[in-house]
Amino acid sequence: MNKKKPQPTAAKAGKTKTTGSKGSEVPKANTGATFKSIAENRKAKHQYEILDSIECGMVLHGSEVKSLRNGRCSIEEAYARFKDGELWLVDCEIDEYRQATFWNHPTKRLRKLLLHKRELARFAGRAKERGLTLIPLRVYFTDRAVAKCVIGLCKGRKLHDKREVLKKNDARREIDRAIKLRARRV
Repeated sequence: MNKKKPQPTAAKAGKTKTTGSKGSEVPKANTGATFKSIAENRKAKHQYEILDSIECGMVLHGSEVKSLRNGRCSIEEAYARFKDGELWLVDCEIDEYRQATFWNHPTKRLRKLLLHKRELARFAGRAKERGLTLIPLRVYFTDRAVAKCVIGLCKGRKLHDKREVLKKNDARREIDRAIKLRARRV
């Protein structure tokens, strides 16, 4: 006797459904991933022109994860390097976790970044161009509690380039203020 197993309904499987206009069930649209930011490199936007960015996973020890949850991370001086066909995060400082005692991690150790081979090959080829560097822009936890790092492919700005960008931002800000004032008066 062939008995069929009952298929789980969407409500049992954890998927939310809503009722459409004709009474049929339609899957609810994904509102997007949420994340909890741990560290952000704000100076990178000023010092570098960001050409491209990519999201990487991070290989961490248990005490590093606990320390990241407490927000004890600095990526101001950090950068990424290719070594033996792998991407490594260098000089990222994750403070020691106090309660870990002798199982603690070194604060500035090399941390492996995880990418698919295709992404790694594409990014490595572009990073080897003259004058480009890989800078971590943000470290965060995803909604599934996975530590991620956004690495930017950056080109350093000269002093006159930085001034030019500041002038453009100031001009844009003044235009926005004038538009808001005009909208209030009308």
